[in-house]
Amino acid sequence: MQVARAIATVNKYVTNRVQGLWAWLIPPWAVVHHTGRTSGRAFRTPIVGFRTPQGFAIPMLYGPESQWVKNLVAAGGGEIQRGGKRYEFTGPRVISSSDITAKGIAGVYTRSAATALVGTIGRAV
Repeated sequence: MQVARAIATVNKYVTNRVQGLWAWLIPPWAVVHHTGRTSGRAFRTPIVGFRTPQGFAIPMLYGPESQWVKNLVAAGGGEIQRGGKRYEFTGPRVISSSDITAKGIAGVYTRSAATALVGTIGRAV
């Protein structure tokens, strides 16, 4: 299920600002740190993500058109801040959520979106 872009816009200017205050502390929430493709500006985007057999999976409820997704893919990665720690996030790729084999809440939540961004969580930075 993909959420309407209008809701994504509201979240960008309202909800994300509030979630960004605590998302990096409480898994499964996290904050993705990425760099703008043309501006070079640093951005922080709160997300929900899970460790899966395929890598760290971020369900894309707004689809792969989101700027943070495009930024991470273009740069070949970024950083994930989760559970109070910051990690390298490399090799991001968009896959069908049906390819995620996680079980439990991670599997249910991830497969609720049509696509997911999957990458590798590396060393702490």
